[in-house]
Amino acid sequence: MKVLCIRHHDEDDAGLIADALIERGASVTTVLVSDSSHLPSTQDWDFVVILGSKHATYDPDVEERFFAAEMQFIRDIDARGVGILGICFGGQALCRAFGGSVQKAPEGEVGWFLVTPTEDSPISPGPWFEFHFDRCTLPDGAITWAHTDRAVQAFSIGRHVGTQFHPEIDARQLRVWMSTDGDDVRTLGLDPESLISQTLAEEPSARERARDLVTVALQQAGLA
Repeated sequence: MKVLCIRHHDEDDAGLIADALIERGASVTTVLVSDSSHLPSTQDWDFVVILGSKHATYDPDVEERFFAAEMQFIRDIDARGVGILGICFGGQALCRAFGGSVQKAPEGEVGWFLVTPTEDSPISPGPWFEFHFDRCTLPDGAITWAHTDRAVQAFSIGRHVGTQFHPEIDARQLRVWMSTDGDDVRTLGLDPESLISQTLAEEPSARERARDLVTVALQQAGLA
């Protein structure tokens, strides 16, 4: 199985999600997508993972620079019958590409949160790591799989799965994030070192939840 992972910043990677895919024998190729890089061909992939971003999917400047092309890539991948797991910004990209909308949320969510699965949902309550300030209004035909009071947290659109939370996060990656975003976290009254310590403690269970989510996403894509 050939998996494409799209990231929007050099410091991001698919973490626990990539580990779970590699355990299944997948090869994972990660590409950076921005205004100074280009999306690859849609022809070479069996599955796609789209990671988060500091950008907003509703920012017209971001859309002009690279996001419009990314949404078209999503539609082209869908036309080929290939499934996508969209994480945070990636989930919001799925939402927008298929006719939904994304707005700034009244309150963001940063840290480890339990989510509320819908009836018959394949999503675990978690906790899952959150780092977002926007929320989705899903398009017609999408199915909500989990939510909190502040946002839809997991959903499906056809063969695709989107999450608002970050199932890929581990302590290693969070340390990198905190080296650049620590001041933003402190303005929310949170302590970066405490978040890292909590993430380290959650990591074994988070790894199992990531494995389960990969199974769900591959099943939704018709690959498992």
